[in-house]
Amino acid sequence: MIIIGSGRVGGAIAKRAQDAGLEHTLVTRTEGWDSIERSDAPIFVAVRNDDLEAVLAKVPPSAHARLVFPQNGMLRPWLDERELGDCTRGLLFFSVPARGAPLQAGGDSPFVGPQAQAVADWMGSIEVPASTPDAKAFAVTELEKLLWNCCFGLLCEHTDSSVGTVVEKHDALLTQLVDELLQWGMLAFRLNLDLEARDALKERLRAYSRSIPDYRGSVKEWPWRNGWFVEAARGPGLHEKLLGKTGHLPR
Repeated sequence: MIIIGSGRVGGAIAKRAQDAGLEHTLVTRTEGWDSIERSDAPIFVAVRNDDLEAVLAKVPPSAHARLVFPQNGMLRPWLDERELGDCTRGLLFFSVPARGAPLQAGGDSPFVGPQAQAVADWMGSIEVPASTPDAKAFAVTELEKLLWNCCFGLLCEHTDSSVGTVVEKHDALLTQLVDELLQWGMLAFRLNLDLEARDALKERLRAYSRSIPDYRGSVKEWPWRNGWFVEAARGPGLHEKLLGKTGHLPR
């Protein structure tokens, strides 16, 4: 595996690989880039969304098919605009509390695309659970994670409370916001979820928040999260109203 990015996530994955004696290359801002052309291994891009453009500029087009993008947020338009829509995608369900801290494995991290099985096998070798769902199942999880970040980040700010408190004391507002953003998300992800599937998704959002009740989200990574929903919506709604109240948009 080639890992681009020596920050919190990339560094933690590389440390696990090192401890397991697995062959890998860690590419930093200044070192390791020549390894990309010398290998045919998957290229795990462990950088923040805003750094993706700079990374792509350094990766030769001949290696684009090996790129693996595990970033959160609405990444699809960026990938499509650069003809990378067929590359491997991933969603990470593990935590690294701080740079240099050990990786804490959670649920299965799903991967989809041409490098998915190779990445999932490699993750398993470093004791990070991973899976290879079909494209629809991956899209549902991708949308679910996007909604959790956007809705709970905004409502934590609006109510000045934790995610657990949002669920327990502001559930009606949460439901209204999720329902509003879900319709735009389903259009973008080409999903047609029935009422039962939508209700199940909302309950998973609540359940995850109950599992980390003291966590406080916030509105961040604007163009990849809440900002995308502002652009996608065809008129003002609750989302824009709350963004205005929290100072993220003009009232």
